[in-house]
This record gives sequence, structure tokens and C-alpha cells, in this order.
Amino acid sequence: MTLGANYQGNGACTFVVWAPRAEIVELKIYSPQERTIPMHRIGKGYWKTEADDIQPGTTYMYALDRDTVRPDPVSHYQPEGVHKPSQVIEHKNFSWEDQGWRGLDIAEYVIYELHIGTYTPEGTFTAIIPWLDELKKLGITAIELMPVAQFPGDRNWGYDGVYPYAAQNSYGTPEDLKQLINECHKRGMAVIMDVVYNHLGPEGNYLRDFGNYFTGKYSTPWGEAVNFDDEHSDEVKKYFIDNAIYWFEIFHIDALRLDAVHAIYDMSAKHFLHCLADRTNECSRKHKRKFYLIAESDLNDTRIINPPELGGYGLDAQWSDDFHHSIHALFTGEKSGYYKDFGGIDHLAKALKEGFVYDGSYSEFRKRSHGNSSRERPAEQFVICSQNHDQVGNRMLGERLTTLVTFEKLKLIAGLTLLSPYIPLIFMGEEYGEDNPFQYFVSHSDPGLIEAVRRGRKDEFKEFHAQGEAPDPQDEKTFERSRLDHTKKERGHYKTLFEFYKKLFTLRSQIPALRYLSKDHLDVFGFESDRVLVVQRWKDDYRILAVINMNPDSVTIKLLAYRHKWKMLLNSAATEWGGESTPLDDVLHPEDDLTIDKFSFIVLRNT
Repeated sequence: MTLGANYQGNGACTFVVWAPRAEIVELKIYSPQERTIPMHRIGKGYWKTEADDIQPGTTYMYALDRDTVRPDPVSHYQPEGVHKPSQVIEHKNFSWEDQGWRGLDIAEYVIYELHIGTYTPEGTFTAIIPWLDELKKLGITAIELMPVAQFPGDRNWGYDGVYPYAAQNSYGTPEDLKQLINECHKRGMAVIMDVVYNHLGPEGNYLRDFGNYFTGKYSTPWGEAVNFDDEHSDEVKKYFIDNAIYWFEIFHIDALRLDAVHAIYDMSAKHFLHCLADRTNECSRKHKRKFYLIAESDLNDTRIINPPELGGYGLDAQWSDDFHHSIHALFTGEKSGYYKDFGGIDHLAKALKEGFVYDGSYSEFRKRSHGNSSRERPAEQFVICSQNHDQVGNRMLGERLTTLVTFEKLKLIAGLTLLSPYIPLIFMGEEYGEDNPFQYFVSHSDPGLIEAVRRGRKDEFKEFHAQGEAPDPQDEKTFERSRLDHTKKERGHYKTLFEFYKKLFTLRSQIPALRYLSKDHLDVFGFESDRVLVVQRWKDDYRILAVINMNPDSVTIKLLAYRHKWKMLLNSAATEWGGESTPLDDVLHPEDDLTIDKFSFIVLRNT
């Protein structure tokens, strides 16, 4: 049974809605001509009607017990926003050109996270298309779209979405989103959709008028938890699992990034994530193409990605926050909040070697032990980054690393991320050192809610008032400040960094030892006193040696311990990359001493 408005063709459309508490449910058609059609109970709280003389573009709502009139919880499009009627969409008319597309293996993913509204001046789905060739040339293989589910107003991060099935109207139509995905696939690029199954936004959230979508058993940072284990939770699980399949089948999405799964509470015998993984695997078998689930979690719990036979939920991958925290604390020196648990060379070395730093060890920030070991999980199950929308945008001023560390450190951080054995994620603009902030922005219409959001941001950062006031999330200027300026990559140090990223991506794609994601073909040695990290990776006869100097002074190492004769591939301190290093020999022998400039790294290949 498919929920929502399902257009059958020739003017016929089936409407199905879940409203278990209602005594009467009616379908109200608004355009092209107003009329009311009764709906019929069909069991488990579902209501259905089959209507004639319905065409794509027809707008409608549901009347619950005649007094409460609401848009469709499974609306595929809200052309006038969250409070107005839903629209019937004909999905079969789109001419897909990706029939030969079978996706990429997740180990081939090099992810570029972007926000539709701020990536281009137009802020639309189709405005992204002209930039795809540049991203592909850079080395990106997968685009990750921040949430596009319909939210209130025309600007938002996307995490205030209230219609999980409807693409945001200010970004374009459902067909526009399909066009973007189609163009990505034509270029051999995968598309990841960021979806939010742990909460809905505060404005336009009418789900509770229809049924038991929320429960008071648990609380989240956003209020009541989504009901995944209380009364009527079977239908709630179906609602969100069907949403995942909708994105896979109707929009040809390749993977879903699941927001904050630690806020998905389910104490039932089979967790929602396990159910979701099972249905996703069924969908993969049906279409003979692998669809992926990637979790965001701060639990450091491998149960999320362990296969069911090991007691896990069977998701394909998850973000590793520990890598980001290790990088950030080490290079910025910040020690507030969870950063107090990080900052040492040993933290970074362990993050590179295993994935999780906290694997049951004591966390000073949490005042308890945290996590379990990720040592046995494959490298391709972890997504790492040095910055992302959360870590930038949840700062009071939304500063990127570009404004927090030096240019030399930016190159070092890029090297650590892209030379790792994990799936790298680049946050839009990072590749050329964008210094415009990415700040928190909304465009609510409820004055009380707007003031509550403003107060919340001020209270959150009350200890930082010496740095100024938190930007007003409702002010359109906050949104405008967060747009990328693509012209920067054509000049000065921005251009140098952009070319440097291209070089790193090229090395990663062309050298088997870097392309092959494996913890078993990896050695990591950290030297705390010298602030040096040595990384070796190998595949067959290829061996890569990277020496990363995080010391404010140059350091010298003896190559004798590494036995091979080496060819220089990259020196981040070279003049071509904006450094001041004396050129190093192209070929180095085991008896040679190697001096690495301050805050720089070198990459060698065996010969």
C-alpha cells in the first residue's frame, strides 16, 4: 500500500492517508475546481479513495473530522509552502537517461557536501548542474545534498523539514531535482541525500494531527521523539522506511545520509535502523543496484554498521566524528566542549589507524567511558572530514577552518584527510579555502517561533559574548553571508589551494596504495614530542610514505627505518603550493636524511 497521492494516468488518482484517530476523513480538492470527496477506512487507521478527473498539478488537502484541514503528510510537492495545499505529481513523465547507471562501490566515494541554497547565487537544484563538470574534474565522485525536504520559508539548513517526501519548493520542482540527479549519473557521479528521521521542524509540522507520530517516552534536543516503539509505531516505521524507498526508486538517489541516529529511540526487538537496512537491501536486490545507508552518530557504536549476524543493524557506513575532533583540537588549540577529549598526536594517529579514538575509554567531556572498538570494521565503513555543515555552522559566528588556522595548516589538514584510508567528505568551499562563514539561518513565519529561535541562539552562546552577538538566524543577511563566492578560486592563495586539492585527489585516484581503502595495509606512527606523524600505505608492489610535520619548526627523519628507495610525489611546502621550501631531491635513498619544513608534509612512493 502506497501512501499519498498516486497518479494512475488518464485522470485517475488514488489517495491514501494514515489517520487512526479520525472518525471522518475527507479529501478536499482545491484546483482546478473545488470539491470534497469522502474517504473510506481500510484497516489499521488507513483511509483511501480513488478519484477521477484528477490531473498532475491538482492541489488538495485532507479534512479530519471536518474541522481540521491539513496538507498531505506524504505530499510530494508543496508549491505554496508548508501551510498550503499539496500538489499531485506525475513521476512517470520524467525522461531518465541513467538506464545504464549501476552506482559506485561505496569505497569509491569521494563526497562533496553542499547546501542547495548557498552553493550558487540562484540557490536552486538546476543551478548546481553547470558546476558538476568542475567538481568531477576536481576528483569528486559523490554529491551529498543537505536536506531538501520541504521546510518553512525559503531559506533553512534543511533540518527544520516537515514534509519528508516533498522537495523544497524554493529550490525548484521535483522534476528539477530529478534533472540534477540525472546529470550527476550521466557524469558517473553518485548522489547522497541527507534525510532526517529523528525529528521534524517546529513550523508546519502537522503529523500529530493525523496520528501517533510522536511519543512522550523520550525527549530529544528538538522536543518529543519520533514514535518508533510506542503504540502505532509499526505505521510510523512504515512511513519513514517508505520514504527511504521513495528516494531510491522515484528519484534514483544512490545513498542516504541518516541524520543523528543517536536521537532515534527504539527499544523494540528489531530496531528501526535494522528494519530500514533490510528494506534497503530488498530494494537493492530488486533493482540489481546497491543502495547505501550512511549514519551520522556520536555514539562511537559499531552496532550501527555491524552485520546482523554480529548483532548489528547492518548499515553500510557511518561518520567518524573522532577524526574531525582530533584534527580540529590539534590545529586550532580549542579545548571547550568535546574538544577537551582531543588535541594529541596520539588521538590523530588512532583515528587514522582505527576510526574511533574513544572505544570504551574514559571521556573527560562525558565523565564516563565512551564507545566501542572499531578496529575490526573495514575502512570503507567510515566517512571522515575536517569540517562539515555542523562543525562550521554550529559555531557562534559560523567560521570555517580557513579563518581559524594558517594557510600551511590548511594544506596539512587537506593531506591528512585525503591521504587517509577512509571515505573523505569535503564541505563546499573547503577545496579553495572559502572564508565566507556558513551560519545558522531560518525563515519562519511565526513571530513567537522567530523570537524563540533568536533567544535560543543567544542563550547557547552566552559564554561567548566577548566575541560579539550571535548572528540573527532570521535575518536574510545571515543567509547571504553564507553563500559561496566561486570567483575566489581563480585568484591568489585560493587558486593555489584549489590546485593543491586537485593534486591530492589525483594522487588518491591514480595510486593503488591510496585508492585501496584498507586498515590492514596501513601503518601509522605518531611521535608526540616531535609532533610528527608517519603514515605508510601499500597495495601489491605500491607503497606510499607520508611524513606529516605538525611542529612549528622543521624536523629531520632518517629514511633508513623505511628501507626503500623513494620518489618524491608531493611536498606541501614547495613554492608551487605557496610555500618556501628548498626543492628536495626527486629520488631519496634509505641512507638519506629527510628534512620536512614546519607545518608541512611530504608524500613519497617506492621505486
